[in-house]
Amino acid sequence: MKLVFRGVFLKKKYLKISKCGIIKQSKINNSNKYILSKRRRKVEENKTLLKINNLYTSFRIKDAYYPAVDNVTLELNKNEILAIVGESGCGKSTLATSVIGLHNPINTKSEGEIIYKGRNLLTLTEAEYNEVRGNDIGMIFQDPLSALNPLMRVEEQIEEGLIYHTKLTKAQRKERVQELLVQVGIPKPERVARQFPHELSGGMRQRVMTAIALSCKPTIIIADEPTTALDVTIQAQILDLLKSLQEEIQAGIILITHDLGVVAEMADRVAVLYAGEVVEIGTAEQIFKNPQHPYTRSLLRSIPQLDDEDASDELYVIQGMVPSLKTLDRQGCRFADRIPWVKDEHHEHNPTLHEVEEGHHVRCTCYRNFEFEGEENNA
Repeated sequence: MKLVFRGVFLKKKYLKISKCGIIKQSKINNSNKYILSKRRRKVEENKTLLKINNLYTSFRIKDAYYPAVDNVTLELNKNEILAIVGESGCGKSTLATSVIGLHNPINTKSEGEIIYKGRNLLTLTEAEYNEVRGNDIGMIFQDPLSALNPLMRVEEQIEEGLIYHTKLTKAQRKERVQELLVQVGIPKPERVARQFPHELSGGMRQRVMTAIALSCKPTIIIADEPTTALDVTIQAQILDLLKSLQEEIQAGIILITHDLGVVAEMADRVAVLYAGEVVEIGTAEQIFKNPQHPYTRSLLRSIPQLDDEDASDELYVIQGMVPSLKTLDRQGCRFADRIPWVKDEHHEHNPTLHEVEEGHHVRCTCYRNFEFEGEENNA
């Protein structure tokens, strides 16, 4: 059985969330167990495509720089979907644009390492980075209407990357454009190729963005909120498209989203980002069935429960909001202000990542003593 949540079809086993924010162990048939274990094994056997080491991306505000991405270390493997989740303002899109090198160097400073094919991308010149963008790393932007050029026809925009990165003839490029439009499921590709972005629906524009990202068959695809502002049916179609294309070209995908429904359906591994830091990382199964960090558990508890008779009618809301770059206290647990009932001694002064099981890491020791407010005595 599948249920619909925020436009995404979710396997029922992911939706049973208890009041403490931990996924209940629903019955999983043998075929589902096989699919999960098979997918993990396939990812583990493949090599690392991208390695991010101690990445800092800071924005200049007046005369000072403030990190929006703060000491992040991640890996992306071949044929893997790595989801980056968190609320708006946690640094997800900043991390994505850091990887593809789209920050203005006048107002932004990136430090650390982004290793791809043995090279640190942060040390590349703009000309060298242009050789990587589109050819090795493709990006599907959050808002296709603003990302697409309103004055260029669809075929011209898809063709741009082919002109820059390949030696195809004009006839071959035209054939490749038609092939891509068919590949992303666009009907009547000859007509759509001649249209302008404003003549297309939101779902069609998102498919065009996907075609542009895939035009040169990159080994890494960054999808930044690919289903934002799309209706239920189109969201499911775009997600199915990404999964099928990823399996076809064996690419690694970095999926940026705040929608946990999308993550449950798509991801192999999940990194939870809060205030620029990775607060929890593990496989999708570990994060959904055994969440540890208070922020992760709070995010999961805020998902509306459609089939839980014990669920409260009141939707759970996380206290407070993500702090701004200037006001963020960078000493101690950054989530502490939003869970004030947790004692100070339960937090680390300098929080580090702790391994709770193989491949599953959690920042700060507060997870060991965390209970939701009003339920401390029921633990």
